[in-house]
Amino acid sequence: MISEIAEYDDVLAEPAGEAPSAPMRVLVAGGAGYIGSVVTRLLLAEGHRVTVLDDLSTGHADAVPDGVELVQSDIADAGTVLGRGGFDGVLHFAAKSLVGESVSNPAKYWRTNVCGTRALLDAVAEHHVPRFVFSSTAAVYGEQDAIPITEDAPTRPTNPYGASKLSVDMMLTGECAATGLGAVSLRYFNVAGAAWGAGERHGTETHLIPLALDAAAGRRGPLTIFGEDWPTPDGTPIRDYIHVADLARAHVSALGAARPGRHLICNLGSGQGFSVRQVLDTITDVTGRDVPQQVGPRRAGDPARLIASHDRARAELGWQPQHDLADMVRDAWDFARGLANR
Repeated sequence: MISEIAEYDDVLAEPAGEAPSAPMRVLVAGGAGYIGSVVTRLLLAEGHRVTVLDDLSTGHADAVPDGVELVQSDIADAGTVLGRGGFDGVLHFAAKSLVGESVSNPAKYWRTNVCGTRALLDAVAEHHVPRFVFSSTAAVYGEQDAIPITEDAPTRPTNPYGASKLSVDMMLTGECAATGLGAVSLRYFNVAGAAWGAGERHGTETHLIPLALDAAAGRRGPLTIFGEDWPTPDGTPIRDYIHVADLARAHVSALGAARPGRHLICNLGSGQGFSVRQVLDTITDVTGRDVPQQVGPRRAGDPARLIASHDRARAELGWQPQHDLADMVRDAWDFARGLANR
């Protein structure tokens, strides 16, 4: 698996800001999923010892690279792994993340995302793990008037998924103050692309770029654009997209930036906004294929614009994104075609 990283040597050669100066032993909860598996591969390539904990309810065992132990278990049982001792940090990606499902089945989200994380943090405290990096989300912000969104913006999630993630952020603030844990919450905007042989393979896909690529490839019907009467230049919503390779570098930097007793919260986004139509045009430019599409009504709760400020991540993590939208589309397209040819 490590040989697959060669195509991203330019990414790995770049400084990772506050990256750990010495190899660490880390547990990656949810490391068989999309983002977790990409971060796992980067950690392994940089010389860290990695164990993945994943129940494989949405992840894939073959997404875990050679050289990494996979423990198939729930995060509530993380103590059985951390109890071996010697772990320097935990990166936590294990969560339910479908907004619509969180509305129809909120108990599932409170149980997994909040209660599961509470059990994980109990194990972290019991076994004296000093660093914790949490996969948070821009969904904690909900509707915002001021753009770009900073970490000081009011948090007002519009669904149980966002509320569950915000609950964990609040939990971490108290945990750090009480126990001396060093934690970093990374609030993602829209993650896309593929890196080091890993990419998106969701059973239920809700993200624009993979849905549009599937439509362009004829693997699904026309893409639905949810409204073209938004107060934006072309009438479609604007979002901030970040390459998963850039996201992975931020996680490695966050391990080094974790300080005892401090809970640091950083947005991860490109700081730029692209409309739905701009994304579809980029897909056509990269793939040479038109995206079959149809226009539907607006979705309730969708904001017109969501764009991140990543000034804090730049200052605290020494991080800034290196890849543009065309890179995200190109890498996602190559990964999807590889899956189709298996």
